[in-house]
Amino acid sequence: MTQEQPQGPSLARASGSMAVATIVSRASGLLSKLLLIAILGVDALNDSYQVATTLPTMINELLLGGVLTSVAIPLLVRAEKEDGDRGESYAQWMITMSAVVLGIGTLIAVACAPLLTALFIDSSDAEPELVTAFAYLVLPGIVFYGLSALIGAILNTRHVFGLPTWAPVLNNVVVIITLGVYWLMPGEISLDPVRMGEPKLLVLGLGTMLGVAVQASVLVPALRRTGFRFRWRWGWDRRLSEFGGLAFWVLLYVALGFVSMVVLTKVATHDRGAITVYNMQWLIAQVPYGVLGVSLLTALMPKMSRAAAAHDTDALVGDLAFGNRMSSILLMPFSALMTVSGVSIGLAVFSLGASGVEGGEAIGTALALSAFGLVPYAITLLQLRVFYALKDARTPTIIQAIIVVVRIGLLYGFLAFSPPDKLAVGVSIAMSLSFVVGALVGQLWLRLRLGRLRTGYTAWTICLTVVASAIAFGAATGLAWAVVGGLGIESPVAGAWVEVAIQTIVGLPGSFLLLALFRVPEVKPAVAKISRLVGRR
Repeated sequence: MTQEQPQGPSLARASGSMAVATIVSRASGLLSKLLLIAILGVDALNDSYQVATTLPTMINELLLGGVLTSVAIPLLVRAEKEDGDRGESYAQWMITMSAVVLGIGTLIAVACAPLLTALFIDSSDAEPELVTAFAYLVLPGIVFYGLSALIGAILNTRHVFGLPTWAPVLNNVVVIITLGVYWLMPGEISLDPVRMGEPKLLVLGLGTMLGVAVQASVLVPALRRTGFRFRWRWGWDRRLSEFGGLAFWVLLYVALGFVSMVVLTKVATHDRGAITVYNMQWLIAQVPYGVLGVSLLTALMPKMSRAAAAHDTDALVGDLAFGNRMSSILLMPFSALMTVSGVSIGLAVFSLGASGVEGGEAIGTALALSAFGLVPYAITLLQLRVFYALKDARTPTIIQAIIVVVRIGLLYGFLAFSPPDKLAVGVSIAMSLSFVVGALVGQLWLRLRLGRLRTGYTAWTICLTVVASAIAFGAATGLAWAVVGGLGIESPVAGAWVEVAIQTIVGLPGSFLLLALFRVPEVKPAVAKISRLVGRR
């Protein structure tokens, strides 16, 4: 007998919890990174930890991440609608197969930890023994990363949205507690020689892995509350064959990203602290995109998919052009903020504990000189989603290959010609430049595929956002310097906080105000709403 499908909570109500959870997750994640910098500093210890902790996420992407996105989620939705048991048997089969693949992959990864270390770092300038020691402790997290994503997808198909979004917050909390325990413990991690059973090493490594385990474990009771009961299911699901071609191209896309990160990490580890500096500046640069860009992409994807399914090219091009312009309007002021305030942000946020002023300044410099890549990054991801909406997974993979080739060439170019102590800046710039190339290639490819893309209008909007941001932040920077000089602030960290505060408070609103004065059409709804609120008051 077919069970009646529950309606679940409204998506509007669920989205409120998801939005709050996203903000809390990013805030707690940033706090954990700040503690990491303050406690471990910007040196070989943190570099080794950073390299080791990226291994589980990248290997999980290779084993399950690409398939989960391109195959598992669409089939979960389809099974939930078509099967008499609301897709429960298919979900059981998916968990069984994923657990086996992830388990075998984890065992192989742990056994090959020294080989993974050799693949990712240059042993002449890094600490391969310490990376390997951390890797042994954190690589079991591969299983939990994969199952967390899969169970979250199953919950989403059963109209449970909030908890999967909140689960990463618990991961961050566990990591924060782990860092606190590590800081309170006496002694230091020995680098020469690295001793695997050392308490501080075990606390840091196992605590990090425990955070991922908690993230996955809290989802299990929620899944049971939906009525789901797990049992092992074996065999092959015939529906997977329909998605084989799509999965191949998505997996190749993920593999190219893996190669890119291997090369980036290997290049960055030629200079101690460079990989930590790169990761921290990337974390800051991703905040505005995570809050604004992802929301825009999420809102546009259903519209673009419907337009593509209806073969409505004009609507699809309109959505793409609108998304490109809104990406510029929303993110260009933040790109300008990070460019003019990058060094101050680094000093204000990261000059803590073992990092010191030098470490904070290094992170800020890398942020300032690579922030120009934020808007091209958002536009590139939007363009790739257009191809996916057209059910074309091959072209995004080819564009990804072009981006990766350019990025690798730039990385080795900076390795050959940049000063050793500026390698982190070079790595960050290489990443941003590769997204500029990606945006240009994507726009040209879509022009050949869809015809006219209103590129001139989009370029004009981008120019207006650049001019508005330059004027606003030029004035904000002049005011910040005047205030710091007038108050006679001598501490670089205190002066940095004042500069960041003034540049943010003056520069961001000033940019959007100038865009309104320039009569940029996409700003008109916000201006009208503000005018109505002022009129009511």
